Amino acid sequence: MTTPDRLIVGISGASGIVYGVRLLEALRPLTIETHLVMTRTADMTLACETSRKAADVRALADAVYPIGDLGAAISSGSFRTLGMIVAPCSIRSMSEIATGVTSNLLTRAADVTLKERRRLVLMVRETPLHTGHLRTMLALSEMGAIIAPPVPAFYTRPDTIQAIVDQTVGRVLDLFQIETDIVQRWDGSRPKRDSGPDSITS
Repeated sequence: MTTPDRLIVGISGASGIVYGVRLLEALRPLTIETHLVMTRTADMTLACETSRKAADVRALADAVYPIGDLGAAISSGSFRTLGMIVAPCSIRSMSEIATGVTSNLLTRAADVTLKERRRLVLMVRETPLHTGHLRTMLALSEMGAIIAPPVPAFYTRPDTIQAIVDQTVGRVLDLFQIETDIVQRWDGSRPKRDSGPDSITS
């Protein structure tokens, strides 16, 4: 049997949970099987930053795992996937992944992704960063992870928060060669949108 294209999505409790939710929404119409794990603090952040219910977010994924289920399929390297995205990724989750001392399914799945030499993308959501944070990021990069903070792209002249989120999520999916229709690609010409940074006054 042919193994389906699977992607693990981890959502930690860092601010910016909209990135994880939008990621699941963007993947839903595609032929990508999504495997979701959310931390307990992610549920708290969801309630704080959005009006969505946790059950509605989990319903966007093809498979959902409890954070404490260390015997889940995604905790084993024999369960083949394209890789994993942690969106957003808290400093705590990032630090656990870097050390290999993992305490929950999200960080265990990320550790497995690294050891199997699959693509791991961490949308680290923190600023400013001290030297310890930067050293941890360097260590992860040396291990093969991609550190992709959700930094807005203003060359697209976004006029809504949704446009900013879509561009960031689409570019992260580009790292897996997953094509979506939510990315506005640079072709060297002036964007057609009239609103955006030009309308900002000092």
